[in-house]
Amino acid sequence: MLTAKEYVAGFNVMPDIQLTQDQRSDIVEKLKCYFATQMDQDIGQFDAEFLLDFFAKEVGVFFYNKGVQDANDIIHHKMDDIQQALYDIEQPEPR
Repeated sequence: MLTAKEYVAGFNVMPDIQLTQDQRSDIVEKLKCYFATQMDQDIGQFDAEFLLDFFAKEVGVFFYNKGVQDANDIIHHKMDDIQQALYDIEQPEPR
């Protein structure tokens, strides 16, 4: 059995961002469209895929951490709800 410290240590590394081929294609098209409409530049498929890989590797950690923080906030909120529900069903002790 793992200790709590060993268990948590297994989560210390952010996993690589794995996208399906459809997701990659959608994002690449969005990048190409953004560059064309907002920057008046046409970038090719290769450049858009390279940019996507760069974002996933170098910027993805910020989105990952924000997701972890949001999940933590939700868990804390739910724990507060559970604590309140337990308090609500607590019975007075006889004197």
